[in-house]
Amino acid sequence: MKDYYEILGVLREASEADIKKAFRQLALKYHPDRNPGNKEAEEKFKEINEAYSCLSDLEKRANYDRFGTVEGVGVGFGPFEPGFGDIFEDIFGDFFGTFTGRRRPRPSQGNDLRYDLDITLMEAAFGTEKTIEIPKWESCTECRGTGSTPGKGPITCLNCKGTGYVRIQQGFFSISKTCGKCNGTGKIITDPCKSCKGQGRVKRFRSINVKVPAGVDTGSRLRITGEGDPGFYGGAPGDLFVVLNVEEHPFFKRDGTEIFCEMPISFPQAALGAEIEVPTLDGTSKMKIPLGTPSGRIFHIKGKGLTKVGGHVRGDQIVRVYVDVPRKLTPRQRELLEEFARINGDEIAKSFKEKLKDLFSKAEK
Repeated sequence: MKDYYEILGVLREASEADIKKAFRQLALKYHPDRNPGNKEAEEKFKEINEAYSCLSDLEKRANYDRFGTVEGVGVGFGPFEPGFGDIFEDIFGDFFGTFTGRRRPRPSQGNDLRYDLDITLMEAAFGTEKTIEIPKWESCTECRGTGSTPGKGPITCLNCKGTGYVRIQQGFFSISKTCGKCNGTGKIITDPCKSCKGQGRVKRFRSINVKVPAGVDTGSRLRITGEGDPGFYGGAPGDLFVVLNVEEHPFFKRDGTEIFCEMPISFPQAALGAEIEVPTLDGTSKMKIPLGTPSGRIFHIKGKGLTKVGGHVRGDQIVRVYVDVPRKLTPRQRELLEEFARINGDEIAKSFKEKLKDLFSKAEK
């Protein structure tokens, strides 16, 4: 007598779940489709099916445990025993890569959409609202999404008789597979709608308002839920992702929350000091130039930069000043500068000579 417990590799006290798990592993291992032409694997597959047919049924298992035989089982079993096909559909659905059982195609989310949006630095700094036009799929109003010409609805698929699946033979048992004629819908369109060509949806341009928060930067993504393509088989629509590109500004340069700019000052302003007006993102701001400011000096204007998205504290505006040398001079300007050069030149020469003398004297020591 065959020992069904030994064939499945389980103890006599094994639970129903343990027996099913063992059968699943062995059935996948010895399935004829995975072992083409292997007679030994084929016989092993028959054997484990016979064992599972007995041990998975409570009444048959009880008789087998008590008497060592099962009435009506004998040697081997019929692959189409009532209820046994459902077991195989559950176990081998993933193996055959099909929808098993009486399931229709599952609802799935629609595709996400992307829109690239250019904005100015000012809009990025303080936020803005834009209206964009996007092409997206929408349900066909002509056929109300059926895909058929109005008044001529789809017919029942003759291949699956409207069930959406067909039963096919796989070796020693049968499984259910999504109908290839109707793609699991159970219906076939014989007279497609002329507006959507049978798809049940059309692509149209739609206006959407996009709120851009303050502080965004190039590469920032705004997610608008539910504004993507519609879902399939009743699934939720996808999302719309707006990807931002902040255009370069002719005067300001940005680094995170800080703003950089360069400001020209005259030689008298650099030498004598002055107060100048500096353009900012929201108007102008006064900035003091100390006496004797060299070209290239850096100044900070607090709170005139940008915020982070969702933040409130603004960064600084960094100003680099440079002395603007005039290319043309009036006679009077030239006269005054030449006089200044003579005076300043002597002072510079004396100062430079003193520094050199001090340097060499230290070197000799």
